[in-house]
Amino acid sequence: MGATLRYFNPVEIARRLGVSIKALRLYEARGLVRPLRTQAGWRAYGPEQILRLHQIQALKGLGLSLARIGELISGKGLALDPILALQEQALAGHRDRIDSALSLLRAARRRLAAGETLSIDDLTTLTKETTMTDAETWHDIFDPIAAKHFTADETDALKERPMAWDQARIAAEWDALIAECTALMATGDAASPQAMDLAGRWMAQVAKFTQGDPTLFAKVGAMWGEAMADPAAAAKLPLNPEMFAFIGRAEAARRAKAD
Repeated sequence: MGATLRYFNPVEIARRLGVSIKALRLYEARGLVRPLRTQAGWRAYGPEQILRLHQIQALKGLGLSLARIGELISGKGLALDPILALQEQALAGHRDRIDSALSLLRAARRRLAAGETLSIDDLTTLTKETTMTDAETWHDIFDPIAAKHFTADETDALKERPMAWDQARIAAEWDALIAECTALMATGDAASPQAMDLAGRWMAQVAKFTQGDPTLFAKVGAMWGEAMADPAAAAKLPLNPEMFAFIGRAEAARRAKAD
């Protein structure tokens, strides 16, 4: 190893790049990055490995599965500049979205201060434009949690499902459901016909992801529960325990009525 170059052990590089040791081992097992070895056999990360890790993290932040990332960076891999250009474009989009979201929130607060009420359409717009949906932040919150509940193969399999590719439509559908839930929660009646109807559509939306698999349903619920138990993460989530409880009561009422 050259004296003018600096190399890092797994603990050092994990801390510097904000990844876990488990993630480094997973990337290595998938052949995405190949650490060097010292004479004593210890793993070491130099400039080439750090560049590859940057590429992996950047592409993950754009929502790609590890399988797809492996296809893109196989062989000589991607040059750094195209990755940086994609990141720059994504961050610029986030900045514009944040500016727009702040304007919407301020306008909504002015209306409330003037004694006006917000319609379901207003709430839908606010949910869509002001809740956290950028891929990088979602990954920051859920990747460490998902690693506890899902195997790497399960995670990649979920990302390869057809519904995973239509994120805009799925997000819009959830935005509408969340806004409707927020409005109905104000009434406090989870057994109302409107709440029961919402619960049925909510569970149908969940089923699009779980495909009726009770094990997957339980894992998803546990993952969300853990995220909402973390105050820092909970503040960035579009859902909260009160919403889950309301939908749970509405679904129980819906099933009781159907029996």
